[in-house]
Amino acid sequence: MAPSDSAAPSSSSPSPAEADQIWQQKLSPEQYQVARLGGTERAFTGAYWNNKQAGHYNCVCCGTRLFSSDAKFDSGSGWPSFWSSLDPKAITTVEDRSHGMVRTEIRCATCEAHLGHLFTDGPAPTGLRYCVNSASLNFESK
Repeated sequence: MAPSDSAAPSSSSPSPAEADQIWQQKLSPEQYQVARLGGTERAFTGAYWNNKQAGHYNCVCCGTRLFSSDAKFDSGSGWPSFWSSLDPKAITTVEDRSHGMVRTEIRCATCEAHLGHLFTDGPAPTGLRYCVNSASLNFESK
């Protein structure tokens, strides 16, 4: 799904309550809980944590391309992990102080969907680990 095919609410359209209803209709309950409410799927349960196919990982909400299988690695965490995003401008970061920790939350820059968290314990060449919920992604095989 391309970003232009998005059914995402725009800033000039529905009220926040109406936009929330649109997201609930567009997404599965798990996708909504994770991507729109900032939840986390259980480790080793998501559709893509162990996916080895070549392709791209897109935002489940708006279709923006976020990650390539070329940057995916097995972190042992049980979530899809990437050492780089396709375009740094496609992802924003927010300080997350929930659960008694200080972490860096990652979101889709286009629609603000919660993707997961960014850590500095990844492999070369970046040393980064984008730890992403499968429920926040759609996979597009090459």
